[in-house]
Amino acid sequence: MKRELAAALLMAACAASAAQVLFDDFDDLDTWTVRERAGHPGVPGARWGGIHRVDDPARPGNRLLRLTASTDGTPAGTVQAQLCHARKFLRGTYAARVRFSDAPVSGRDGDPVVQAFYAISPLHHDLDPSFSEVDFEYLPNGGWGSPATRLYAISWQTVQIEPWRAFNQAHEAGGSFDGWQLLVMQVDRSLTRHFVNGRLLAEHGGRNVPAVPMAIQFSLWFSPGGLLPPGGPARIYQMEVDWVFHAAEQQLAPAQVETAVEALRARGTRRLDTVPAAAPPLASPCNL
Repeated sequence: MKRELAAALLMAACAASAAQVLFDDFDDLDTWTVRERAGHPGVPGARWGGIHRVDDPARPGNRLLRLTASTDGTPAGTVQAQLCHARKFLRGTYAARVRFSDAPVSGRDGDPVVQAFYAISPLHHDLDPSFSEVDFEYLPNGGWGSPATRLYAISWQTVQIEPWRAFNQAHEAGGSFDGWQLLVMQVDRSLTRHFVNGRLLAEHGGRNVPAVPMAIQFSLWFSPGGLLPPGGPARIYQMEVDWVFHAAEQQLAPAQVETAVEALRARGTRRLDTVPAAAPPLASPCNL
């Protein structure tokens, strides 16, 4: 039985290698961009950084991506985190194993922190008709007009940043999502689908379906206008990512994603990227 399982995993890994696939176990960050540029989203005037790799206490030899955001209640004392890949992904399956957290690792709890996994294109101007984005956004301390803990699954048509005007389809799943979650987004020509731990959470269509290549990104930031007052030690929040996966032009079920990732890991693959760059290459700003 063990030999049969090993053979099946190897065959799955070979099949994945032949397709247009991105898999990254975050052994290093050579193909990623760490955001440094100020701007939307989050607290105006905040700095960006807070990207590290750390050992996985549950899996010896494995490394995790850790995003850290901190604040003392002032813009100057706030640091947010964002990591971006190249802009070359459109239809297919996007997936990541992500650890959301409900409470800071130190300091008072209560800041409106946003923890996100998404794919996005640049916003060239307000209400840009070519804008595309699909995302998961977790708000453990509420925000955006509600104190409720909730996870958003959103597919975007377009947006205006200031004053804020959003055109999208959004689903809110209430309650805590603290801990490790398998997040999967499927994008085809007419629909997007969001899955959490194998359960279909949302399905969107129409003009909200992505139409242009996007970049895969992770971010951890604070909703502006809702920080706790200054005072006391800095509040430090963390979000971790075990791996990220994309299969171009394939609508894979969450169980199929897990099988593919297990197969890649079984043969020692830490990073695989057979998704070609856009032709001509597209700028990939890490600023949204």
